[in-house]
Amino acid sequence: MKHTTIAVDLAKSVFEVAVSRRPGQVVGRRRLSRGQFARFLAEQAPATVVMEACGTAHHWGREARARGHRVVLIPPHAVRPYVLRNETDGADAKGLLEAVRNEALRPVPVKSIDQHVLASLHRMRSAWMATRTARLNTVRGLLRELGFMIPLGSRQVVPFVWALVSDAESGLPDPLRPVLAEAAREIGELEGRVRATEHTLERLARESPVVTRLRTIPGVGLLTATALVAFVGDAHRFPREHSSGLRRRLGAISKRGDPYLRMLLIHGARSVLLHAKRTSERERDRLRSWALGCERLRGHNKAAVALANKLARIAWAVWHHDRPFGAPPREETI
Repeated sequence: MKHTTIAVDLAKSVFEVAVSRRPGQVVGRRRLSRGQFARFLAEQAPATVVMEACGTAHHWGREARARGHRVVLIPPHAVRPYVLRNETDGADAKGLLEAVRNEALRPVPVKSIDQHVLASLHRMRSAWMATRTARLNTVRGLLRELGFMIPLGSRQVVPFVWALVSDAESGLPDPLRPVLAEAAREIGELEGRVRATEHTLERLARESPVVTRLRTIPGVGLLTATALVAFVGDAHRFPREHSSGLRRRLGAISKRGDPYLRMLLIHGARSVLLHAKRTSERERDRLRSWALGCERLRGHNKAAVALANKLARIAWAVWHHDRPFGAPPREETI
């Protein structure tokens, strides 16, 4: 019996479905609503369901798997070269059928509910942090134009504003007092939401053995460890290398991955470098000694990025071999 491949061009309410039982040939097309598409998946015999890794793809991927289908999620940029004509829903579905035949394309794993929970917490925290930073910068700029210079540091802003608002002789114009007070309250509320989100991440981290092991790596804390689990999921997907014969070339860090995860790794690397400078040479381990040597040769920023790359590889080893950082290798039993 020939295997069936079902390509689905996802949308908010209407899905374009193309069915193929022979490579390069479409034997059926349908346009389905959300409810119709769910019933369609349940009625079909086990097949390969191909979708772009875009909005709602992971949800429908889990739904298809629950009904016995094999799911392949393809990055959208990898599908575009296979859309030969104008971009329409039907052309996109046909392009998916062509793209899935390319074995060189790396599909995106379907995220679990637990991964989506962690990712959602990180996204909301990042959004609140961005809003907090915007409010702090706005308040600084407004007060600077009035001759009030707030000391450096984000923690200095809210106390400074409250002191100005509460002091009748501060020289702050009266119409601005309630506005700045409201801005200070908003910043406090945003900080409270961030702290509550971090507490939730901490609780979930205690329930995950993988996160516990990842946090044994220098420079990898709560945020980086949970982000690795949320956005990577499968330890076998990273890192890459390009080797031939006796020459081994480990891949450099690039901008192709998740920028949020890359940012966390680089910040963690900077903290490792800072800690290494504060310890004596006798107390430094090999990792910190290497990082300081790299900094002397390349400069701080390049050393931080190189160390972030190394931390990603250490995270892969800790995750893949299922043991904490620095633990001796397990003896194999015969």
